[in-house]
Amino acid sequence: MEKKKKGVMQSIPGWAWVLISLAAAILLWYALSVNPKTARSFPFIPAILEAAKRMIDNGALGQDFCSSMISILAGFALGFITAVPIAFLMAWYLPVRGVLEPWIQFIRNIPPLAYVPLVVITAGVGRKPQIIVIWIATFLIMTVTIYQGVRNIDNTLVKAARVLGAKDRDIFVKVIFPATTPFILTAVRLGISVALTTLIAAETTGATAGLGMRIRSLANSFETAGMLMYIIIIGIIGLVMEKIIKFLEGRLTGWQEKRE
Repeated sequence: MEKKKKGVMQSIPGWAWVLISLAAAILLWYALSVNPKTARSFPFIPAILEAAKRMIDNGALGQDFCSSMISILAGFALGFITAVPIAFLMAWYLPVRGVLEPWIQFIRNIPPLAYVPLVVITAGVGRKPQIIVIWIATFLIMTVTIYQGVRNIDNTLVKAARVLGAKDRDIFVKVIFPATTPFILTAVRLGISVALTTLIAAETTGATAGLGMRIRSLANSFETAGMLMYIIIIGIIGLVMEKIIKFLEGRLTGWQEKRE
Protein backbone atom coordinates (compact mmCIF):
# COMPACT_ATOMS: atom_id res chain seq x y z
CA MET A 1 0.00 0.00 0.00
CA GLU A 2 2.85 2.37 0.90
CA LYS A 3 4.59 1.67 -2.42
CA LYS A 4 1.31 2.30 -4.26
CA LYS A 5 0.88 5.67 -2.53
CA LYS A 6 4.47 6.59 -3.33
CA GLY A 7 3.89 5.68 -6.97
CA VAL A 8 0.76 7.83 -7.16
CA MET A 9 2.61 10.81 -5.69
CA GLN A 10 5.51 10.41 -8.10
CA SER A 11 3.13 10.23 -11.06
CA ILE A 12 1.84 13.77 -10.36
CA PRO A 13 3.76 16.17 -12.65
CA GLY A 14 5.78 19.05 -11.20
CA TRP A 15 3.51 21.74 -12.69
CA ALA A 16 0.54 20.21 -10.85
CA TRP A 17 2.32 20.58 -7.50
CA VAL A 18 3.02 24.22 -8.37
CA LEU A 19 -0.68 24.81 -9.06
CA ILE A 20 -1.67 23.06 -5.82
CA SER A 21 0.81 25.18 -3.87
CA LEU A 22 -0.43 28.38 -5.56
CA ALA A 23 -4.07 27.51 -4.88
CA ALA A 24 -3.32 26.82 -1.21
CA ALA A 25 -1.47 30.15 -0.90
CA ILE A 26 -4.38 32.06 -2.51
CA LEU A 27 -6.88 30.36 -0.19
CA LEU A 28 -4.78 31.28 2.84
CA TRP A 29 -4.42 34.83 1.52
CA TYR A 30 -8.20 35.10 1.06
CA ALA A 31 -8.81 33.78 4.57
CA LEU A 32 -6.46 36.42 6.00
CA SER A 33 -8.12 39.15 3.89
CA VAL A 34 -11.61 38.42 5.28
CA ASN A 35 -10.52 37.88 8.89
CA PRO A 36 -11.23 41.12 10.79
CA LYS A 37 -7.95 40.84 12.71
CA THR A 38 -5.75 40.50 9.60
CA ALA A 39 -7.86 42.07 6.82
CA ARG A 40 -6.04 45.40 6.92
CA SER A 41 -2.59 43.81 6.74
CA PHE A 42 -3.46 41.37 3.94
CA PRO A 43 -5.74 43.04 1.36
CA PHE A 44 -6.80 40.62 -1.36
CA ILE A 45 -5.81 40.51 -5.04
CA PRO A 46 -8.17 43.23 -6.38
CA ALA A 47 -6.71 45.79 -3.95
CA ILE A 48 -3.17 44.73 -4.92
CA LEU A 49 -3.93 45.11 -8.63
CA GLU A 50 -5.48 48.52 -8.02
CA ALA A 51 -2.35 49.63 -6.12
CA ALA A 52 -0.15 48.31 -8.94
CA LYS A 53 -2.18 50.20 -11.55
CA ARG A 54 -1.90 53.41 -9.53
CA MET A 55 1.87 53.05 -9.18
CA ILE A 56 2.29 52.26 -12.88
CA ASP A 57 0.16 55.21 -13.93
CA ASN A 58 2.21 57.71 -11.91
CA GLY A 59 5.49 56.14 -13.07
CA ALA A 60 6.66 55.21 -9.57
CA LEU A 61 6.75 51.44 -10.05
CA GLY A 62 9.04 51.48 -13.08
CA GLN A 63 11.37 54.01 -11.48
CA ASP A 64 11.52 52.05 -8.22
CA PHE A 65 12.14 48.76 -10.00
CA CYS A 66 14.97 50.13 -12.15
CA SER A 67 16.61 51.92 -9.22
CA SER A 68 16.59 48.83 -7.01
CA MET A 69 17.82 46.50 -9.75
CA ILE A 70 20.77 48.80 -10.50
CA SER A 71 21.76 48.80 -6.81
CA ILE A 72 21.25 45.04 -6.41
CA LEU A 73 23.16 44.03 -9.54
CA ALA A 74 26.00 46.50 -8.95
CA GLY A 75 26.41 45.50 -5.30
CA PHE A 76 26.16 41.79 -6.11
CA ALA A 77 28.66 42.07 -9.00
CA LEU A 78 31.19 43.80 -6.74
CA GLY A 79 30.59 41.18 -4.05
CA PHE A 80 31.15 38.31 -6.47
CA ILE A 81 34.23 39.81 -8.12
CA THR A 82 35.90 40.34 -4.74
CA ALA A 83 34.64 37.18 -3.02
CA VAL A 84 35.98 34.64 -5.54
CA PRO A 85 39.70 35.55 -5.35
CA ILE A 86 39.60 36.17 -1.59
CA ALA A 87 37.89 32.81 -0.95
CA PHE A 88 40.40 30.92 -3.11
CA LEU A 89 43.38 32.66 -1.50
CA MET A 90 42.03 31.96 2.00
CA ALA A 91 41.52 28.29 1.22
CA TRP A 92 44.88 27.88 -0.52
CA TYR A 93 47.27 29.95 1.56
CA LEU A 94 47.44 29.61 5.34
CA PRO A 95 48.80 33.14 6.05
CA VAL A 96 45.93 34.74 4.08
CA ARG A 97 43.44 32.55 5.94
CA GLY A 98 44.95 33.39 9.30
CA VAL A 99 44.73 37.14 8.67
CA LEU A 100 41.34 37.41 6.94
CA GLU A 101 39.14 34.61 8.26
CA PRO A 102 38.63 35.98 11.82
CA TRP A 103 37.55 39.37 10.46
CA ILE A 104 35.21 37.88 7.87
CA GLN A 105 33.60 35.66 10.51
CA PHE A 106 33.29 38.67 12.84
CA ILE A 107 31.79 41.12 10.33
CA ARG A 108 29.34 38.67 8.73
CA ASN A 109 27.49 38.31 12.05
CA ILE A 110 26.71 42.04 12.12
CA PRO A 111 23.34 42.94 10.49
CA PRO A 112 23.72 45.35 7.54
CA LEU A 113 21.38 47.82 9.26
CA ALA A 114 24.01 48.29 11.98
CA TYR A 115 26.68 49.73 9.68
CA VAL A 116 24.36 51.68 7.35
CA PRO A 117 24.89 54.94 9.33
CA LEU A 118 28.68 54.55 9.09
CA VAL A 119 28.47 53.95 5.34
CA VAL A 120 26.26 57.02 4.89
CA ILE A 121 28.67 59.19 6.91
CA THR A 122 31.57 57.94 4.79
CA ALA A 123 29.99 57.80 1.31
CA GLY A 124 27.13 60.28 1.61
CA VAL A 125 23.54 59.64 0.55
CA GLY A 126 22.17 58.24 -2.70
CA ARG A 127 23.05 55.14 -4.70
CA LYS A 128 26.70 54.82 -3.66
CA PRO A 129 26.02 53.76 -0.03
CA GLN A 130 23.29 51.37 -1.24
CA ILE A 131 25.77 49.58 -3.47
CA ILE A 132 28.38 49.50 -0.69
CA VAL A 133 25.97 47.97 1.84
CA ILE A 134 24.80 45.29 -0.62
CA TRP A 135 28.41 44.65 -1.64
CA ILE A 136 29.50 44.05 1.96
CA ALA A 137 26.60 41.70 2.68
CA THR A 138 27.00 39.64 -0.51
CA PHE A 139 30.80 39.57 -0.31
CA LEU A 140 30.75 38.04 3.16
CA ILE A 141 28.24 35.27 2.47
CA MET A 142 29.78 34.34 -0.89
CA THR A 143 33.34 34.35 0.47
CA VAL A 144 32.44 31.93 3.27
CA THR A 145 30.50 29.61 0.92
CA ILE A 146 33.19 29.45 -1.78
CA TYR A 147 35.93 29.10 0.83
CA GLN A 148 34.18 26.07 2.36
CA GLY A 149 33.77 24.60 -1.11
CA VAL A 150 37.48 24.87 -1.89
CA ARG A 151 38.39 23.43 1.51
CA ASN A 152 36.12 20.40 0.93
CA ILE A 153 37.78 19.37 -2.34
CA ASP A 154 39.31 15.90 -2.18
CA ASN A 155 43.00 16.48 -1.54
CA THR A 156 43.79 13.32 -3.51
CA LEU A 157 42.93 15.17 -6.71
CA VAL A 158 45.40 17.93 -5.89
CA LYS A 159 48.14 15.45 -4.98
CA ALA A 160 47.56 13.49 -8.18
CA ALA A 161 47.84 16.67 -10.24
CA ARG A 162 51.09 17.60 -8.52
CA VAL A 163 52.52 14.12 -9.17
CA LEU A 164 51.72 14.60 -12.85
CA GLY A 165 53.72 17.85 -12.82
CA ALA A 166 50.90 20.39 -12.56
CA LYS A 167 51.77 23.80 -11.18
CA ASP A 168 49.56 25.95 -8.94
CA ARG A 169 48.03 27.71 -11.93
CA ASP A 170 47.15 24.40 -13.63
CA ILE A 171 45.68 23.02 -10.42
CA PHE A 172 43.51 26.10 -9.99
CA VAL A 173 42.23 26.08 -13.57
CA LYS A 174 41.85 22.34 -14.20
CA VAL A 175 41.15 20.88 -10.74
CA ILE A 176 40.06 23.41 -8.11
CA PHE A 177 37.80 25.65 -10.20
CA PRO A 178 35.75 22.86 -11.88
CA ALA A 179 35.32 21.05 -8.55
CA THR A 180 34.26 24.28 -6.85
CA THR A 181 31.72 25.32 -9.51
CA PRO A 182 28.72 23.88 -7.57
CA PHE A 183 29.78 25.85 -4.49
CA ILE A 184 30.26 29.02 -6.56
CA LEU A 185 26.73 28.68 -7.92
CA THR A 186 25.43 28.08 -4.39
CA ALA A 187 27.28 31.23 -3.33
CA VAL A 188 25.65 33.13 -6.21
CA ARG A 189 22.21 31.91 -5.09
CA LEU A 190 22.86 32.95 -1.51
CA GLY A 191 24.38 36.24 -2.64
CA ILE A 192 21.27 37.17 -4.66
CA SER A 193 19.06 36.28 -1.71
CA VAL A 194 21.16 38.39 0.67
CA ALA A 195 21.18 41.30 -1.81
CA LEU A 196 17.38 41.28 -1.88
CA THR A 197 17.02 41.00 1.89
CA THR A 198 19.58 43.76 2.38
CA LEU A 199 17.72 46.03 -0.04
CA ILE A 200 15.42 47.52 2.62
CA ALA A 201 18.38 48.45 4.83
CA ALA A 202 20.39 49.70 1.86
CA GLU A 203 17.62 52.03 0.74
CA THR A 204 17.41 53.76 4.10
CA THR A 205 20.44 55.76 2.93
CA GLY A 206 18.49 58.72 1.61
CA ALA A 207 17.18 56.95 -1.50
CA THR A 208 14.67 58.88 -3.62
CA ALA A 209 13.45 55.76 -5.46
CA GLY A 210 13.56 52.00 -4.99
CA LEU A 211 11.41 49.09 -3.88
CA GLY A 212 12.68 49.22 -0.30
CA MET A 213 12.33 52.99 -0.09
CA ARG A 214 8.76 52.81 -1.39
CA ILE A 215 7.80 50.13 1.14
CA ARG A 216 8.95 52.43 3.96
CA SER A 217 7.13 55.37 2.40
CA LEU A 218 3.89 53.41 2.05
CA ALA A 219 4.28 52.07 5.59
CA ASN A 220 4.37 55.64 6.92
CA SER A 221 0.99 56.30 5.31
CA PHE A 222 -0.40 52.82 6.19
CA GLU A 223 -1.04 51.93 2.53
CA THR A 224 -0.91 48.17 3.07
CA ALA A 225 -2.07 47.23 -0.46
CA GLY A 226 0.87 49.07 -2.01
CA MET A 227 3.28 47.67 0.58
CA LEU A 228 2.15 44.11 -0.06
CA MET A 229 2.37 44.67 -3.82
CA TYR A 230 6.01 45.80 -3.52
CA ILE A 231 6.83 42.89 -1.21
CA ILE A 232 5.38 40.46 -3.78
CA ILE A 233 7.48 42.10 -6.52
CA ILE A 234 10.67 41.56 -4.48
CA GLY A 235 9.67 37.90 -4.06
CA ILE A 236 9.06 37.53 -7.80
CA ILE A 237 12.46 39.06 -8.58
CA GLY A 238 14.10 36.55 -6.25
CA LEU A 239 12.16 33.66 -7.81
CA VAL A 240 13.14 34.65 -11.35
CA MET A 241 16.81 34.98 -10.38
CA GLU A 242 16.64 31.60 -8.65
CA LYS A 243 15.31 30.00 -11.85
CA ILE A 244 18.10 31.60 -13.88
CA ILE A 245 20.74 30.28 -11.48
CA LYS A 246 19.11 26.83 -11.50
CA PHE A 247 19.28 26.81 -15.31
CA LEU A 248 22.98 27.73 -15.21
CA GLU A 249 23.57 25.09 -12.56
CA GLY A 250 22.06 22.43 -14.81
CA ARG A 251 24.29 23.53 -17.69
CA LEU A 252 27.54 23.86 -15.74
CA THR A 253 27.23 21.05 -13.19
CA GLY A 254 25.32 18.40 -15.11
CA TRP A 255 28.03 15.90 -14.10
CA GLN A 256 27.13 16.27 -10.41
CA GLU A 257 24.95 13.55 -8.92
CA LYS A 258 21.83 14.94 -7.24
CA ARG A 259 19.14 13.42 -5.10
CA GLU A 260 15.71 13.80 -6.70
